[in-house]
Amino acid sequence: MAGVQVGKRIIGADAPVTVGWENIPRVEGGPIKRFVFSYFQPAMLFAAILFWYYAPNWLAVASTGIAIRLGWTVLLLALEWINPRHRSWQLTWKEGVTDAFYVGLGMTFIGMVESYIGDGAIIGAVQDAFDWKKFDWFTGLPLLVQAVIISMIFDFGQYWMHRAMHNWHPLWLTHAPHHYITQLNVQKGAVGNPVELFLIGLGIGGLFDFLPRAFLLAGAIGMTVGAYQHINVRFNVPRWWRFIFNTTEHHSVHHSQDYEATRSNYSGTWIIWDRIFGTCVDGEAEVLGMEGGRRMHLGETMVFPFREGWRDGKAWVARKFGGKAPAAGALEPAE
Repeated sequence: MAGVQVGKRIIGADAPVTVGWENIPRVEGGPIKRFVFSYFQPAMLFAAILFWYYAPNWLAVASTGIAIRLGWTVLLLALEWINPRHRSWQLTWKEGVTDAFYVGLGMTFIGMVESYIGDGAIIGAVQDAFDWKKFDWFTGLPLLVQAVIISMIFDFGQYWMHRAMHNWHPLWLTHAPHHYITQLNVQKGAVGNPVELFLIGLGIGGLFDFLPRAFLLAGAIGMTVGAYQHINVRFNVPRWWRFIFNTTEHHSVHHSQDYEATRSNYSGTWIIWDRIFGTCVDGEAEVLGMEGGRRMHLGETMVFPFREGWRDGKAWVARKFGGKAPAAGALEPAE
């Protein structure tokens, strides 16, 4: 497989990847269907911004965000059946039950841990550490401008965290299980080892508990756009949207079975970070996963970083102090 050259890299040499927006299939059907699936994402983003902009303080809280997200998830699941991107990604009962477990894990155990050492604690520390009067110049900016800047700053951190997970072996061990998913569905973002889910999730959730209102808007932007990373819906995304924001197409390339393709599109919300740092690949992939599409079972996902880390540690000790080195983990993340 020859692949396609993107910058200095060859994309699609190991597994099929469609490179270039002009080569991606479009939504088929009547004018109403094409209109809906062209402007659904921007409409939902603008609706979220309007809500968090005008909602009274008693309503603009984390519990409201959770309720909205649950209802929205049901809507997106319905869209997956109405207009699937790939039939091969269609949700089965087995995938659905597994996804539900990871979602529950994230809302209970991981949520409890984050309340002590996660984004909530970080937000609290930020609130206590700064003299906010020094930021009067910032709070004097238009509210939406503040929200966009905050969102971009948080996503900048997430970009480098995600990129580090593909470039530093200890972090890769936590992230690798997430790359064993073989399809994208609404809840696939919750699938992975708890350590990785904690690390990659730092930032956005706590914004919903952090007034002033600009932080609420920033959280709404991140969560609204981020929901489309893992979704089996065919959209005709507008050109401006796919240039600015991360999309299902971008994230499917990141989950491809092609090695070079996985080393792209690290952003959570703003794909422009990838464009700036030369890691953006516009396109899409249907064939996802690792090891030829092997599905990692739940138990292996829970122990993978610790098991592989133990094996790698023993291999390092054996190399350092002589003797025959045991086989190290087979997965290599990065350069």
